[in-house]
Amino acid sequence: MKAKNIIAKDKDWWRGAVIYQIYPRSYQDSNGDGVGDLLGIVERLPHIASLGADAIWISPFFTSPMKDFGYDVSDYCDVDPIFGTLGDFDQVIATAHTLGLKVMIDLVLSHTSDQHPWFRESRANRDNPKADWFVWADPKPDGTPPNNWLSIFGGSAWQWDGRRMQYYLHNFLVSQPDLNFHNPDVQEALLDVVRFWLDRGVDGFRLDTINFYFADKKLRDNPALPPEKRNDTIAPAVNPYNWQEHIHSKNQSENLDFLKKFRAVLEPYNAAAVGEVGDAQRGLEIMAEYTSGGDKVQMCYAFELLQPHPVAASDVVEVFTRLKATAPDAWPCWAYSNHDVVRHVTRWGLSRSAAKAYTTLLMCLRGSVCLYQGEELGLPEAEIAFEDLQDPYGIEFWPEFKGRDGCRTPMVWMADNQNGGFSSAKPWLPVPTEHLRLAVSAEEADPGALLHHYRKAIAFRHAQDALAKGTMTGMRADGPVVRFEREFEGSRIFVAVNLSGEPATVAAPEGRWKVTGAELGSTGPAGDGKLHLGPWQPCLMLALEG
Repeated sequence: MKAKNIIAKDKDWWRGAVIYQIYPRSYQDSNGDGVGDLLGIVERLPHIASLGADAIWISPFFTSPMKDFGYDVSDYCDVDPIFGTLGDFDQVIATAHTLGLKVMIDLVLSHTSDQHPWFRESRANRDNPKADWFVWADPKPDGTPPNNWLSIFGGSAWQWDGRRMQYYLHNFLVSQPDLNFHNPDVQEALLDVVRFWLDRGVDGFRLDTINFYFADKKLRDNPALPPEKRNDTIAPAVNPYNWQEHIHSKNQSENLDFLKKFRAVLEPYNAAAVGEVGDAQRGLEIMAEYTSGGDKVQMCYAFELLQPHPVAASDVVEVFTRLKATAPDAWPCWAYSNHDVVRHVTRWGLSRSAAKAYTTLLMCLRGSVCLYQGEELGLPEAEIAFEDLQDPYGIEFWPEFKGRDGCRTPMVWMADNQNGGFSSAKPWLPVPTEHLRLAVSAEEADPGALLHHYRKAIAFRHAQDALAKGTMTGMRADGPVVRFEREFEGSRIFVAVNLSGEPATVAAPEGRWKVTGAELGSTGPAGDGKLHLGPWQPCLMLALEG
């Protein structure tokens, strides 16, 4: 039985799955208002199925004032009119399932919009039924915030509210107040949201900022982070958020018990969840905590492969070595790009050949995979003029940090249309001219296009049981070449990928092997018992019996 069938029928369908992320504002506009919507997703689902993906993850489409474009929710159980209706969402579910795609949706549980009825009631006074549903605190005697916590979006994480004469916590925008997970009523209300969407037919969830759910009850100050430990993986270098070690404002141990409750809700539905771990220092360790034991979330992704600098062979080895040492049974989900980071083709300065090599590697790693819309086309980061910016994050830190709009521009479907076939109206973000030559229509007609390589790499993953669910052993870096073996139920595959633009020669593995993956440019050992890899070339081999 091949891995594609295993994923389709197994309750552990998520293990090794390829998940395609849709940013709904930018995927396809069906009604000519310049903004993508749910019926647009329905129209374009066959493209995702043609890639061989197993599931889709749809970024938030809930009712929202859109201060953070859907990540500020004002109604967890309805669709914002800009995206359509609950009936339209039902069509997404039905069409996806017909095409063999699972549907995962993005739940933002750590905070709401300040327009959510829960917060409106909570801020009214200090003795209403929802008075402690959010994180409220008295000021210090001098009127300043209760502690030194900082917001990822800049400035203090505390906002003064004159109605209650208290501060409320917001780890992101001022308009995104943090829920108080120490209140069991809050937890139960959020689990009811989970049940609502499971009953509607979703197959799982992507959990936004999963490690931000709980804050320290005592509201203790975060310590300073030494300069040598700072990095810009989570926040841009110009943001003083990087100057603290966030040991009290997130990553609290109480979260483990909530995740067990969450998992218990998923189990009867055979549903799965992948959590986003936003932490620059302990991302892998938190991933391990949240996915180990089989009683919390199934998958998490940290930011190690979303890092600003090109991922070298030694980086891959270091990531997996740390993960194995922390929790060998933890199940990661890997991504190179998403809606919050510069597209990896630009971030790492990749040629088409290099992009193909990294794609091949991604499909061979132990774990599940998230692909971000447009990466299968090799879309570069778009340059957005300041006057066209929509992202409040970019507006705040311009020009040193240009925000997230450059990776959120509309998907390009048609090369001969100034809007890329995305909309008949002016899109909410401009479509870069340089993206049009990479449109789906253009790449479909080019046999050497990255789009076809993605299809081949995903098909190769599905054809090898060991790549979907197998163990990983023998990982090491030989200069620029990362190498390892995967094994599942006696099936064994050797993987080596040259992550450089120069030829590389390394020792061939011992034993009897058969070269595979010719469609991915794979080569095998030479007569001298070595692997001579060209720039960005892989070697993929299956073990022979005896």
